Amino acid sequence: MRAIILSTKYILMLLPVLLLLSFKCGPSAQPKTTAFNLVTEKQFNDLFPQRDKFYTYTAFIKAVKDMSLIKLKITQRDVYFFQFIRTDKSTGKSTQVRQDMYFNEDWAKEKPEVVYNIDFGNFCTESSPSVNKKELAAFFAQIAHETRLGQNGTYTDGLMLIHEGNGTLPYIADNKTYPAVAGKKYYGRGPMQLSYNSNYGKISDCLFGDKNVLLNNPGLIETDPVVAFKTAICFWMMPEINKPAAHDVMTGKWQPTADDKAKGRTTAGFGLTIDIINGALECNKGENNPGMADRIGFYQYFLTKLGASDPNCACSCAKMQPYVQ
Repeated sequence: MRAIILSTKYILMLLPVLLLLSFKCGPSAQPKTTAFNLVTEKQFNDLFPQRDKFYTYTAFIKAVKDMSLIKLKITQRDVYFFQFIRTDKSTGKSTQVRQDMYFNEDWAKEKPEVVYNIDFGNFCTESSPSVNKKELAAFFAQIAHETRLGQNGTYTDGLMLIHEGNGTLPYIADNKTYPAVAGKKYYGRGPMQLSYNSNYGKISDCLFGDKNVLLNNPGLIETDPVVAFKTAICFWMMPEINKPAAHDVMTGKWQPTADDKAKGRTTAGFGLTIDIINGALECNKGENNPGMADRIGFYQYFLTKLGASDPNCACSCAKMQPYVQ
């Protein structure tokens, strides 16, 4: 190949064009949050100084990166009939991992249809840096409270429990789509204390494209820290039949329905994520509920630690009716 040599004359002629092409109006765009800059290892360790050695920064970041390669399309017909299509973004392959028995019946097709498109790569990355930090603080606050084992009010005792204290409870409910496996127990495990066979099966469909992985081996959540964090992220990002996703609430995508407004669920904010996660025990019970207060305390503590703020925080769920389970 012959080298192209430009004379000084031509360089001088091109210079104004080059300068014009390199000039950008307005402030430069801020970099999109990714798993690489979501939170540093030092920050993570500082937020959870008493954590069990099971919960490592490396496991959390790997879980975030792995989850970012998954998309899920959920189609709901009538109330209880679903189809899940899981897409592996690394290969582009889409697989139907769930379709309920009556989903394609003519009468079901005539029912109102709702479609949810979930990109797990949007976890704490979808919005502005300030909103992303608020979402991360909210997520950390919820998993910290769910796994705390220490002194009230210190906010240093999160991620201490790998599973709930009472491991004798089976947490089994009748579910034809995600039936319990004989001899297995589905008590609370992992950062979000995932419980019940229905949740184990649904999240297994999302993570592995196979409901049976966690239904057959629920203990995987307390032996593989990456899987443990993935279950928490999955729970955070996925809506339920009658509940929005906590992610949509913290990013402002959720809008209240008439029913929400009638039941005191009027504002997107941290308080609504409490209602999603444990509303039956902590919401619509006044401002002095200890569980709700502890979650709020963690949130405000983590906001400060992450250099974020939520000055108009809708933190309380004291007057919100809990979602029907």
